[in-house]
Amino acid sequence: MFHCPARLHGPKQIFLLVFLLACAFPGTAFTSGDKTGILLVAFGTSVPEAATTLDHIRAAYEKAFPGCPVVMAYTSRIIRNKLDRGGIHVPSISEGLDQLAKNGALVVRVQSLHIMAGEEFAALARSLLLNIKGHPGRFRAVYLGRPLLESRADARAVARAVLGFHRKKGAAPEALILMGHGQEQGRADLIFEGARATFRENDPLVFMATVEGARTFDDMLKDLGQSHVKKVVLAPFMLVAGDHARNDLGGAEDDSWASRLKAAGYDVEIRLNGLGDVPGIDDIFIKHTKDSTDDLMLEPKKP
Repeated sequence: MFHCPARLHGPKQIFLLVFLLACAFPGTAFTSGDKTGILLVAFGTSVPEAATTLDHIRAAYEKAFPGCPVVMAYTSRIIRNKLDRGGIHVPSISEGLDQLAKNGALVVRVQSLHIMAGEEFAALARSLLLNIKGHPGRFRAVYLGRPLLESRADARAVARAVLGFHRKKGAAPEALILMGHGQEQGRADLIFEGARATFRENDPLVFMATVEGARTFDDMLKDLGQSHVKKVVLAPFMLVAGDHARNDLGGAEDDSWASRLKAAGYDVEIRLNGLGDVPGIDDIFIKHTKDSTDDLMLEPKKP
């Protein structure tokens, strides 16, 4: 429950109320004295052009939640070490939590910037629980926001945003091919298939496959052959257009998707825009942040 001060007289008291209202998210139960901080967690990228996408997402959070400190963290140690060698430091999850604690945050809202709840999201949740255990009493609450695709409503919103970004009215028929990441263990395969079905409901010329998941390039190429189109647009179904987009998808090597499609006789256009570049995607993440009631410091409620 959010409690307002009993009396407001000067500008300092009014500023305090505005600050508290800005940081009081729907669905929370913390008090008016709790300062909130936000930790955005992505896998990370060492590609400067792709990093600007994450900068835009962080800016969107700072605009949505004025007065609340926002920290971006990368989970990939390899990427963080590579950036460190170039003089750029991006915090790990633990370092990000340390920053928010030093900033005085008592309530932390962690937002996964993953596309689906696969291996990386599971590792994020485990890391948060271990950090909480190692620092008892540091925070009053730690909420975890779910990844981009969690529900049918999410899939529909993502499809609308992506199609609105890539499809132009009056353009000649062309296939839109989206590359997802996927995982060899099969985590999130069903979520990917659900997203694929939602896209196809809206546009039958959308084709999707993964780098490592169950739906392969060859599966996609077989479906594409039945469409009888010759022009294809390639884009990543990943948050940023990083190494996979620039090499596996659009690279000049013979085994890239672009090269294989050209060899099959298709006219290929490559668009290096990650999902984070698509207007409206950040709104879905922000909604997940606001809606989360999953306080990792409390035992799950049982019926």
